[in-house]
Amino acid sequence: MSHAALSRRQWLASSSRWLAASSCLLATASQRRSAMADQAEEPDTAPTYSDAEAFDWQFGMKLETPVTFTRGLGTFAVPMDWPEQVVTIASRDVSGPITHLQMRDLQGGARQAVIGINRMRANQSLNVLLNLKIEKRNILAPTETDSLVIPQRVSRELRGYLGNSPMIDATHGKIRQLSRELDTEAADDTSGWQTVRRIYDRVREEVAYTEGPIRNASDALEDGKGDCEDMTSLFVALCRNADIPARMVWIPGHCYPEFYLEVLDGGPESGHWYPCQVAGTEQFGEMQEDRPILQKGDRFKIPEQRQVVRYVSEYFRCDRVGSRSPSVRFVSQQKHDEQ
Repeated sequence: MSHAALSRRQWLASSSRWLAASSCLLATASQRRSAMADQAEEPDTAPTYSDAEAFDWQFGMKLETPVTFTRGLGTFAVPMDWPEQVVTIASRDVSGPITHLQMRDLQGGARQAVIGINRMRANQSLNVLLNLKIEKRNILAPTETDSLVIPQRVSRELRGYLGNSPMIDATHGKIRQLSRELDTEAADDTSGWQTVRRIYDRVREEVAYTEGPIRNASDALEDGKGDCEDMTSLFVALCRNADIPARMVWIPGHCYPEFYLEVLDGGPESGHWYPCQVAGTEQFGEMQEDRPILQKGDRFKIPEQRQVVRYVSEYFRCDRVGSRSPSVRFVSQQKHDEQ
């Protein structure tokens, strides 16, 4: 039996041992906060950050089963640290016949909790709930952008943010045609920042925001309409055609892109990722957003799945005895103080 309790769209709409990983998070939280606060030496071309604000979130899995099953495996994504956020495990609620718990980082920008269950008897239940303190900062645009350029040499790590990804068909004919038009228009651009801004403006001109099913970036361009995923995918595809590394950023209920530039003659050490809001209120090079970052990227290889995926969804499978199925509910919600 294989069961994915929440699809990516449902989520948007609404490896070390576990103990060692969580202890590390708790032990180094103050160091990470200190690093976030220390921006004195950052150049004017770098993004800067507002003061942090703390939010309480809960992520996890609840399971009840009317039948006995064996070889159960459940996974769910857990927010991780980024320059604009620090994640600390405040507490855990773990109960039931759990064989092992692990934290697993996926290449590209996502972290999973992995739950193993050797055997679970009929009418048993289990909970794995993580209560997280997430300190989030808004990203402020750089004050100097004239010297920001498209990287001349792309590292192996950054090459993962070029080319095609699931639903980001950067090599599609229509996307390449628009990219050539933009390249001609950008002939007089004096910075990579101007080039990316040109792509940003064109996507917002060409595609009207409309809710709809998940589609390829080329479909949004051809139809002239799409939602936040479609518009973000198109922006990423056009950036990649211009040799600009770009990726998707996933938050509860929304997604937006980031693009990568370096300082002229500064090399990889001068490079930074910059966000923008393609669908919704205009934000370019900045991001005013309190919701936590769930994952960054759009090309993930998950051990339990054969195909590369653009989003790391929740997952559960088991070998059941009988015709009925376990009931699995994945939790991802902000916790508010009780009045």
